[in-house]
Amino acid sequence: MNAFIQGLPKVELHLHIEGSLEPELLFELAKRNDIDIPYQSPQALRKAYEFEDLQSFLDIYYQGANALRTEQDFYDLTWAYLEKSKADNVIHTEIFFDPQTHTDRGISFDTVIHGIHRAMQDGHEQLGISSQIIACFLRHLSEQSAIETLQSILKHQDKIIGVGLDSSEQGHPPAKFKRVFQQAKEAGLLTVAHAGEEGPAQNIVDAVEMLSVSRVDHGVRCVEDELLLEALIDSKMPLTVCPLSNIKLRVFDEMEQHNIAELLRKGVAVTINSDDPAYFGGYMTDNFLAVSNAHPMSKQELAQFTINAINGSFISDALKADYRAQVENYLANH
Repeated sequence: MNAFIQGLPKVELHLHIEGSLEPELLFELAKRNDIDIPYQSPQALRKAYEFEDLQSFLDIYYQGANALRTEQDFYDLTWAYLEKSKADNVIHTEIFFDPQTHTDRGISFDTVIHGIHRAMQDGHEQLGISSQIIACFLRHLSEQSAIETLQSILKHQDKIIGVGLDSSEQGHPPAKFKRVFQQAKEAGLLTVAHAGEEGPAQNIVDAVEMLSVSRVDHGVRCVEDELLLEALIDSKMPLTVCPLSNIKLRVFDEMEQHNIAELLRKGVAVTINSDDPAYFGGYMTDNFLAVSNAHPMSKQELAQFTINAINGSFISDALKADYRAQVENYLANH
């Protein structure tokens, strides 16, 4: 089964590029940019990656992002992630980035997007991985800050497929960003939002109804609302679930308690994703293995996670059909 999972074609829909910053690369960038970091070694930094909750993670996450300064830094960050994706047989990825994390510390939007986009183009040509990019608004910042960020996003609509909503869910409900999501949608951008990770099931309802999202990021607390669960099944609304992240941030205490297998079997369009893999202990294959080891599943069920991700992705119908055929072919031969 482990060999089957390793070779299974995968599609990732919930990945924060800043969260793929491995301690080794962080140290390299800090040295390159002459930045002090309060750890003696990559190993010491990795030890600090023990989090009590979402906020304790975010504190160290924003500190790490501080080492990213130049277009080349963002290229190197993205390229390192794409190489790991290639090793995990990821055929398509939709990458989040947080513009405000960088613009608020004086790094221009252009610097960030050009570095990431260039790596994605090279990833397609050299590694055969297709990719899209989604710009996320930080929900702990103001609506006004999000509206200003949208203006920068619209200047790069040739590179950016949609907008998302991330950072601390508690105290920052979807309603706060209803207007900026409406503006993004009117401009032709697709929308996704984090909901139902730390926040209640109502946040999922509001993300769907107020923000008109095409996908719900996380969404594991949907089980608290029977009507919502039925609506998600009927609409085939994709949930981009992040199993290792959920354990690391104490959404569930252990993988055996995770509801991802139960949701899949009920017919929810759940997908497996790595979220912030450098911080949460694993990329795509690691997440698949963790789920499979805790919840014995058939090969067909494991492949369904990829099928759900293909169906929920922001690629053309023709490419979706091609990728589904790759998965069916793999399943037929294994």
